Amino acid sequence: MTARHIVAIGGSDAGISAALRIRELDPSTEVTVVVADAYPNFSICGIPYYVSGEVTHWTNLAHRTAADLAATGMRVLTDTRATRINAADHTLDVLDPTGAPTELSYDALIVGTGAVSARPPIDGLTGPDALGPNDGVHLLHSMGDTFAVMDSLEQRDPKTAVIIGAGYIGLEMAEGLTTRGIAVTQIEALPEVLPTVDPELGALVHDELERHGVRVLTNTTVSAVTRTETGALTVTAHRGGETLEKTVDFVLVVVGVRPDVELAADAGAELGIKGAIAVDETMRTTLPDVFAAGDCVHTHHRLLGVTWLPLGTTAHKQGRVAGENALGGSARFAGSLGTQVVKVFDLVAARTGLREHEVLAADRGWTPVTATATPDDHKAYYPGATPIHIRITGDEHTGRLLGAQLVGHRSAEVSKRVDTYAAALFHDMTVEGFSDLDLSYTPPLGSPWDATQMATQTWARHLRATAFS
Repeated sequence: MTARHIVAIGGSDAGISAALRIRELDPSTEVTVVVADAYPNFSICGIPYYVSGEVTHWTNLAHRTAADLAATGMRVLTDTRATRINAADHTLDVLDPTGAPTELSYDALIVGTGAVSARPPIDGLTGPDALGPNDGVHLLHSMGDTFAVMDSLEQRDPKTAVIIGAGYIGLEMAEGLTTRGIAVTQIEALPEVLPTVDPELGALVHDELERHGVRVLTNTTVSAVTRTETGALTVTAHRGGETLEKTVDFVLVVVGVRPDVELAADAGAELGIKGAIAVDETMRTTLPDVFAAGDCVHTHHRLLGVTWLPLGTTAHKQGRVAGENALGGSARFAGSLGTQVVKVFDLVAARTGLREHEVLAADRGWTPVTATATPDDHKAYYPGATPIHIRITGDEHTGRLLGAQLVGHRSAEVSKRVDTYAAALFHDMTVEGFSDLDLSYTPPLGSPWDATQMATQTWARHLRATAFS
């Protein structure tokens, strides 16, 4: 039976996508979206570009304005915090913008509470006396965090900064702060920056950071952040047996996120991998008539099975499925491949599928083989050709494509080329079968064999050479 009133908790990708799908399929169904802050449907991924000044005003980060959302017929309750799911009664307790408690009844509920920033166990960052935005120490995952960062940048006018963490947001913020004229030191505990790609490719990103003036410290663990008498911040770190101290004006901590599951867990929802909410492929939780989507849930991966992989693209798709099924539909989330891309100054790094060690950890019976190629992005005789570093991973026995990683200049269409690999992975193609794809060609933009195909052909030659060696 079609639900009469559906409530979605969370105004980011999953919650809004669910609400939009409901209104699209059945405009007669009442949809209420409960948003804890005043910024529904804002692009968290765009924050670094607002910090850099490339996005000129914070309102430009909105995927849709409040008027756009209202025009769909959904009701959006901003500055309203969900406090308890009463699953048996089909009600949701909330605090309205004045702090007054009230109750919403629902026929179906969609939980899209997302993720929250991880706070590492570093002295000065935890406990009741932890340093915070007023001290120039920031996390970054919400619009509230963004405004605090911008206030700090404007009021403190920092000349130097430390970024703890060198994942996607950390790298984008290194570029953003550098663009503002701030001298950035980036600290990463792992052996190389951008640990979602192999170290050989991460090293290219490392070089790009340093080429633009970012000081990069890898294999370095931060143990403490302290505030000096003058209001500056001292970051204490360790690399090997060496202790390093760096005094700066601004510290940004971006070491990842964790799923925000407290509301669902308190209601009795089963949790899955990494403590995320367990859902099936219809995005249904173990609570009656309660669905969940986005960064708060575990993810069905087409190669790995069940994992936790917080991505905006995944959240949009899962939200759409949850919205349709909250109406009584039978949609299924087709699964993620972990396709990701990041721009760091003039370089772009991307990946899809699995890397070799991930294939081995998955234990799905595959024997991974990886080969590297560096084809040009277009014909060398046309000016401006630039190499793309591509690593292909496939199964030794079946030839199945399992993953691809690419790093190249921002002009080399890296993001679209990784999408070609993602499409091939989605349809279970073999590495050699990839050469049969009918891809476009003109000398200023490509070659008769696209760079992506040259890389898969290199893999095939590598496999044959290994077999006969």
